[in-house]
Amino acid sequence: MGDLSLLDCTLRDGGFVNDWNFGRGNMINLLERSVSAGIDYIEVGFIDEREAFDPNRSITPDTDGMNRLFEGVDHGRSKIIAMIDYGTAPIEAVCDAKDSILDGIRVMVKKDTRYEALEYCRQLKEKGYLVFVQPVSITGYSDEEMRDLVAHSGEIHPHAMSIVDTYGLLDQSKLIHYFELMDKGLSGDVMIGYHAHNNFQLAYANSIALAESAGSRDILLDGSAFGMGKSAGNCPLELLTMYANEHFGKQYDTSQILEMIDTCIRNIYAVSPWGYQMQYYLCASNDCHPKYSQYLMQKKTLSIRSINEILKLIEPSKKLKFDEAHIEELYLAYQKNDIHDDEALQSLGAELSGKIILVTGPGKTIRQEKERIRTYLEKERPVVFSINACFEEFPADYLFLTNSKRYLQLSGSLEQDKYAGLKIIATSNVTPSRGSFDHTVDYSKLIDPGCSIPDNSLPMLLRLFAKIGVKDLALAGFDGYTEKAGSNYYNEDLEYDFAHDYALELNEYTGGVVKEMRKAGMKITFVTGSRYDDKH
Repeated sequence: MGDLSLLDCTLRDGGFVNDWNFGRGNMINLLERSVSAGIDYIEVGFIDEREAFDPNRSITPDTDGMNRLFEGVDHGRSKIIAMIDYGTAPIEAVCDAKDSILDGIRVMVKKDTRYEALEYCRQLKEKGYLVFVQPVSITGYSDEEMRDLVAHSGEIHPHAMSIVDTYGLLDQSKLIHYFELMDKGLSGDVMIGYHAHNNFQLAYANSIALAESAGSRDILLDGSAFGMGKSAGNCPLELLTMYANEHFGKQYDTSQILEMIDTCIRNIYAVSPWGYQMQYYLCASNDCHPKYSQYLMQKKTLSIRSINEILKLIEPSKKLKFDEAHIEELYLAYQKNDIHDDEALQSLGAELSGKIILVTGPGKTIRQEKERIRTYLEKERPVVFSINACFEEFPADYLFLTNSKRYLQLSGSLEQDKYAGLKIIATSNVTPSRGSFDHTVDYSKLIDPGCSIPDNSLPMLLRLFAKIGVKDLALAGFDGYTEKAGSNYYNEDLEYDFAHDYALELNEYTGGVVKEMRKAGMKITFVTGSRYDDKH
């Protein structure tokens, strides 16, 4: 049986959680604790010329920055390692190993620049470093491509080559398959490593499977304290030390890792938690970049099932490299369900002909200015609309639905007797849980594909009103957006994650739609204050 070594990547991969801003004291503490635990390799951060030196961050522009951060710290028998994403640090940013606190450098090798990255690895080895070849997103390689990469890596004779499961896509059989490809092509004295992510909750189980299937090959397993790391996190280092002690006769001091967690990591987790989450499961189950599921979930218009169905439509060549234009195109195509809605429009037009309409929205003024709204209701006796929500203070005659997720949240309540007289107008992307809606209108004819948020519900409703000839309407609770997260709705559960990022654009766009409708002859009154009102 070969030997088993552990690498602590807390200060490097963990930095994706807190922008590498651990603080000087914590960085030294984490390094010293890991050394005291007897961890074989300790990765202390990134070298990236795009970053200015900061004594509180474990990412520096050159090896001189690493020297300034950790020089003088006793690292005992542990090897000190840094990582470079090929292309972010020229070879000139790396001093000779004899002048560095670093023993080795791990190089992120991306498929489209893999040969140039391997040449960079060769140059690092000439400078005296232990070199680790890290082919990221390994699941993007075919067997033939992987054999070729292993052969070219073998010519450099690296200290180690790793199976880097960037998006946590591997199960045990796939992991062992990649191991066998590397094992057949590398010299016997080259370690094979494994860098796991926990999208499927398999990081620890996979690590054990590799250790027990490696035969005579020396294995290097990555872990981080409490699993701190990008997306779903890494394999917990404390579990790896426990396993190695029990099954490989190691003597790692797990209590030192627990001290790392207690003195530093738990505080970071309380602010920015990592670990298994639905969005990371969805991307892993569809073999795609995690930003795709995050992008769709932030819209808060789709059920989990719908998100999963859209992710299955991503073109294979785009799966592992996030393409916002592509996922937006798929989103709009999925939502689009062209229907002939002439009859629905004609019926709605007849129902609302000559009526004054009040539309209630979810802004904070729906509560703050409720007396003003009540006064308007008593005076004008309008037909009341609400959008994707129901407000008990102001019972609606019509509910306009554009959001499948909000509908699913509401569907149970809509069965109650108090909503017996409520009529539902739904856009064609929303499917009824039973029966049919009172009116269904074409989603694709109400959106604006040229807008950053093409299916913004208020402009959609205004366009619908224009189609059916509504001439007199009022708006209450449509405050507009602020850039402060969590401050746009009377109920935080209704908040859209994207709203504060697009606040000014949303205000300008929606205000423009209101202005356009007014110019076309529609009388629009704001009962409560709004950033959409050019008369405000």
